[in-house]
Amino acid sequence: MTPPNPGGLGRRRFLASVSAVAGAAALAQLPVGPAAATPKPAGGGYPFRLGVASGEPASSGVVLWTRLAPEPFAPGGGMPPTRVPVQWQVARDARFRHVVRAGSAWALPELAHSVHVEVHGLAPDREWFYRFRYRTETSPTGRTRTAPAPWAPAGALAFAFVSCQNWTDGYYPSYRHLAGDDLDLVLHLGDYVYEGAIPADGGYRRVATPDTLRSAPQDLERWRMQYALYKSDPELQAAHARFPWLVTWDDHEVKNDYANTRQEHAGDISALRAAAYQAWYEHQPVRPPSRPDVAGGPRIHRRLEWGRLAQLNLLDGRQYRSVPPCGWGEADACPAAYEPDVTMLGFEQERWLYGGLAASRARWNILGNNVMLARLDHDGPDGSRLWHDAWDGFPAARKRLTDTWMRHGVANPVVVTGDWHSTFVNDIHADFDRPDSPVVGTEIVGTSISSNGDGEVYGPYYGPMIKHNPHIRFFDGDRRGYVRCRVGRRELRADLKVVSTVSTRDAPESTFASFVVEDGRPGAHRV
Repeated sequence: MTPPNPGGLGRRRFLASVSAVAGAAALAQLPVGPAAATPKPAGGGYPFRLGVASGEPASSGVVLWTRLAPEPFAPGGGMPPTRVPVQWQVARDARFRHVVRAGSAWALPELAHSVHVEVHGLAPDREWFYRFRYRTETSPTGRTRTAPAPWAPAGALAFAFVSCQNWTDGYYPSYRHLAGDDLDLVLHLGDYVYEGAIPADGGYRRVATPDTLRSAPQDLERWRMQYALYKSDPELQAAHARFPWLVTWDDHEVKNDYANTRQEHAGDISALRAAAYQAWYEHQPVRPPSRPDVAGGPRIHRRLEWGRLAQLNLLDGRQYRSVPPCGWGEADACPAAYEPDVTMLGFEQERWLYGGLAASRARWNILGNNVMLARLDHDGPDGSRLWHDAWDGFPAARKRLTDTWMRHGVANPVVVTGDWHSTFVNDIHADFDRPDSPVVGTEIVGTSISSNGDGEVYGPYYGPMIKHNPHIRFFDGDRRGYVRCRVGRRELRADLKVVSTVSTRDAPESTFASFVVEDGRPGAHRV
């Protein structure tokens, strides 16, 4: 997301092909024979410079990730252009005295020598430790955990949700604090990387960066370098190594405010999107449906059941959405947005989501969402200005969601949202065209990890709008951080964790505000 009047975005095109990856991810899952060769990295050096990660925990397993990249900003990451075997282990303890699962997987040049291991057969609801080995080198140790069994009684879930981590806007002190917390899960709601060129001085960080990053990503190799830069950050690596993550994307993983394969200034971005989606897969701890060669495009929306306590649905709000019918960005509302063929999620994802919500028996139903669901009226009764890159541009799709909540009596719907570089706490009405309609859900919009840095704040821009939106219970546009949530039987508590600055790695953290949603009572109140 970029606020109104983002400036001139030039039309950029390039030619790229991802046909070489067809079948590559499937090959990467095949067992490695005992006589498999292990070529030495072309440039030598430590191959695990981008760290390790885990994700998508189930009650019986998890995904493990790493990428071999001894020279992250060289072509091929400094690896030879051939497949190589990587060993992995999962243990009950950090010293690996009790290894419970182990194996080998292929790291393929077609997938930037990334490794995605689906581990099965683990016991539910406990922590595990994992590591990789390539030749004589061993990766850092990661910690992960499995979800409770589907039939497990309601207990507790502690998670954080994060978004918007523009590397050039500042350091990631929030990840330093997050990595020291006691969490079960991290949700990343988009803008993991940004699509711009990297200045020689590193932008706000004021550190030297490689010359290969001077131009904006246009092809797959350059996108890989963009991810390598972000994943080289030690605080981000620590947070990945500490907890399993659920990850979705927003717009800056491809191009600002795009919809499906279109962008306001660039037109058709199909080739750019294909390269960007592949690089995203190569650098995230996700399962095979997220592969770039999946028929119909990568499927990244997914569902996590946390026992009988919570159902988490993570949404893809970019890949399938309609071009906003009333205009890009800030524009007046119009009847065309209410046409039944206009969708935010695509109709296949809508059916998947609504079917899961209808069948849910969880006490809490949490949606991981990339852009704001609640209405944000810009000018009150004097006009009809809205921001159409959010759900405000798709009001009929939003009402299909709230109608599902009401029709099926979905318990305690809570939406957690990224994108806005600000914090909002919103009541969700059954129909925002009828302000007197009942409150049926709650939305918490988290601020950015680093985007906007210390200097650019949104308080002066959004602040005057709040009076036109009585369903917005809280707003802050001036701070960086994340939201920590604790879900129990009786309430969901959300703490806004903020840092004093993103100009240093070790900035102190504080709790700026806290909110509670009570079981059976939609809407949050400050505590």
